[in-house]
Amino acid sequence: MAPHPLINEPAPEFSLPDANGHMFKFPPEEQGVRVKKPIALFFYPEAGTFGCTREACQFRDALVEKEIFKRTDVQVIGISSDPVPKQKRFVESQNLTYPVLSDENHVAYRAFHVGKGLMGFGDARITFVIDSEGIIRDSLSANVNFNAHVKFVTKALEKLEPQPSVRSPSETSDADAAAARSESSDDSSLSQTRDELSRAAYVVGA
Repeated sequence: MAPHPLINEPAPEFSLPDANGHMFKFPPEEQGVRVKKPIALFFYPEAGTFGCTREACQFRDALVEKEIFKRTDVQVIGISSDPVPKQKRFVESQNLTYPVLSDENHVAYRAFHVGKGLMGFGDARITFVIDSEGIIRDSLSANVNFNAHVKFVTKALEKLEPQPSVRSPSETSDADAAAARSESSDDSSLSQTRDELSRAAYVVGA
C-alpha cells in the first residue's frame, strides 16, 4: 500500500466542536501558542459501536498505563462524523479523558484525505501520529483491526523519542586522552607530595 500523501507534511489546520459543543482548534494551542507535543489523531467510524468503543477506551487506558504515552505527553484526539450530543454521550459513558470532536461536515476528513471504510460503507478508521513540530510522521489505516491503533501509536512514539547520543571515535579518543593526562597529572602531584613528606620527616628526625 502506498504511503499516505500527507506523510512528512505539516498537519492541516481546522476547527471543530468537541463533545461539549466548544470549538476546538487543531493543532492545539495554549494562549495563542501551538502546543509542542506529539499528537495521536484517530478517526473512527461511529461512536458507541463495539469496535470504536474498544478503540477509544484503549487510547484512554494507554494515557494512564503506557510509559511511552506518559513520557512523551502525547495529546490524543478522536474524531468521527457523529453529532455533538452523540459524542457527549459517548465521552461520558466511557469516561474518555481526551478531546473527542464532531465532524458532521467532514471538514477534517477532507483535510486529512480520510475516505470511506470497507466496501465504501461508513467512514474509514485511520490514525495519524504528528510530531511536536506539527509534521505528520506516520499513519495507519485499519478498518477492522481496531486493536492495532494503540499498538501503532506506541511504536511510532518510540521512534520519535530522542535517542541517546553516541560519541564518535574521535570524541572517544579525545576523552580518553584527556583522562590519561589527568591521571598522569594526579600521579605527578602524588609523587611530589610524597617527596615533600619524606624531606619533612628527615628534617624532624635530624
